[in-house]
Amino acid sequence: MGTLFFFHSPIPHFSLPSMPKPIALPPLSCLRNNGDVNSLHEQKSEGNKNVDMSQSMCDDDQNVKQDNIWQLFKEAQQNILYLNKQRLGAIEKLDKTNREKQSLLSKIKKLEAEKQAGAGKDNLSTCSELLLRIDAMVLSSMISAGEASELRSLVMNHKVSLADVFNIISHKKDPELLGELRRFSDGHKKNGFHIVHICTEMTPLVPRGSVASYVTGISRALQRKGHLVEVILPKYASLNLDEVQGLHEVNVEVTSYFNGQLHGNRIWTGVVFGIGVTLIEPKYYSSFFSHEMIYGYPDDFERFSYFCRASLDYIVKCGKQPDVLHLHNWETAIVGPLFWDTFVKQGLEGTRILFTCHGFNSQGIEQPDKLALCGLDPLRLHRPDRLQDNTNTQLVNILKGGVVYSNRVVIMSSIYPKHVIVHNLSHELEPTLNVHRDKLVIAPYGLDKSTWDPSTDYFLPENFNAENMNGKAFCKAALLQKLGLSEHSSTILVGCIFSEGRDLDRKRVKEVILNAKQYDVQFIFMGTSERLIMNQAPESLQTEFKDDNLKFVPTYDEALLHLVFAGSDIILCQSFLDPTDEIPLIALRYGAAPIALAPDASSNRSIPFDRSFINQDHEATKYSELINSSFVNMSISLAIDEIRTNPAMWKRKIMQAMAHDLSWDGECYDVHVEAYSAIKNM
Repeated sequence: MGTLFFFHSPIPHFSLPSMPKPIALPPLSCLRNNGDVNSLHEQKSEGNKNVDMSQSMCDDDQNVKQDNIWQLFKEAQQNILYLNKQRLGAIEKLDKTNREKQSLLSKIKKLEAEKQAGAGKDNLSTCSELLLRIDAMVLSSMISAGEASELRSLVMNHKVSLADVFNIISHKKDPELLGELRRFSDGHKKNGFHIVHICTEMTPLVPRGSVASYVTGISRALQRKGHLVEVILPKYASLNLDEVQGLHEVNVEVTSYFNGQLHGNRIWTGVVFGIGVTLIEPKYYSSFFSHEMIYGYPDDFERFSYFCRASLDYIVKCGKQPDVLHLHNWETAIVGPLFWDTFVKQGLEGTRILFTCHGFNSQGIEQPDKLALCGLDPLRLHRPDRLQDNTNTQLVNILKGGVVYSNRVVIMSSIYPKHVIVHNLSHELEPTLNVHRDKLVIAPYGLDKSTWDPSTDYFLPENFNAENMNGKAFCKAALLQKLGLSEHSSTILVGCIFSEGRDLDRKRVKEVILNAKQYDVQFIFMGTSERLIMNQAPESLQTEFKDDNLKFVPTYDEALLHLVFAGSDIILCQSFLDPTDEIPLIALRYGAAPIALAPDASSNRSIPFDRSFINQDHEATKYSELINSSFVNMSISLAIDEIRTNPAMWKRKIMQAMAHDLSWDGECYDVHVEAYSAIKNM
């Protein structure tokens, strides 16, 4: 880029040269033939007139030239001043950009440092790795199952001190490590529960949906409160292994029964977010988990029943004696009958079964004879009070078996209460659920509070919480400035956040915008994921309305996403019913009102949101009570009107909502620990 030089000097004054004075001559005269003497006088007059005209023309030309020169200098001076102003503006913008860049880099460094600290050898990760080493010792016959159980109790009871020891000796071989553990042992009894999840999803390894986020979320919450959690998964070819620490193959083959024979399995272990993870990879049936997708194949029952049987065989051979085997959906429900019919007497007498159901749409309906593949007796189980399907009695229902053969059933539902689920959403399983009604408990989904917490969020220019909301106004001002929106304190800011895999209802969004134009409202549209492929609805709306109060963010920006939640007064969300959609939870956490894009979409599905259910035997979650009492029937117009007419009441409502712990550590954790305690005391 070239450099502009600006010179400041006074504009020169130009004076025109003076013309010489005419010479005075004596008057001339001559006689005509007729004696007239006026001829020369006439010539003299005409000459004088010509001189005067020439002088006048010269003067005019000089004046025009002088005016032109002045005009050129004035224009040049104006151009110089304009360019200088542009230069100063560009320098100011560059300085502002550099400041923002430095601020962002500082926050990124903080986040990276925090991530590294969380991903490093913390106590939970270290102890999970230590437990996996103990499993390997059992598999290699170095120690007995009984001693392994004692060592696991030791690890659970002395996480902090053992972590220090293990970080020093982790590079040692198993015999040296075993010696250190034996010297450390003091025989104290463990305090927390030992839970083993047998499941088909877990974030970030299998970031598929509600099961994946739930397994990771509740496991981390339990470990933070002193419980020991392990997860067993199939080793899919499509696994995302980037976040797995210390992934390695155990140098011992573990066999499991399937289709009348014993088959070898490769076992992989590692640690994810402090949670010990075991991956089972079949050798003979290697194609079972080599597919691109997780579900949706004709042999799904064979695939997952093989995995369930292999998981139980692995647990027994490792000498594990967990307090709870935690199962999920129909895919691992077969563990229930397998456990009670085959494995309970193989050192698992103190173990109990908790079954989590994330929905009843898919139930695993199969031919009864397929049960024999994993070692079950079809004749014994194909009965009305066991696995026989309630509708098609010639078939077996695997999900039903999970309900029948578990000690507790946790139904994940943030909004619907127990009686609505049983009577309206159970898809022909209502008779079975009624028989086992005392087993059923309802739990809400949660969010990761380490990522979504306005009191500690590094992306925010100023933090805030339910007790001190001052920082939210600062975040709103920063958001408006960043996006170039007008900054008025009376403006209501609406964030429209759409999640991965969901398209906006353009017609409904257009209606909302048109209805809100009569108010002083600004809209921000953006997505929640780098992988999000957004439709053209928001961008076309911006083009159609040509409104400065409508902003569309076309690319994913994590820092801006956090700021949108923090700065918005209202967050539009698709629905309150989707368990994979965290947007309503995050909105409440950040002091914004979650408003369903179409409020009647939640309430007009032949399942009324009757607030009277709140007092029916405490069957609804606290989150459901909060949403139903304050937001489920609220339109954006009603919300805007309440903000305008009664700001004090609105602020109290928002602060009360913020005070709820909507993370996995809150109500969801409490429900699960209560369920674990109840079945352990059976």
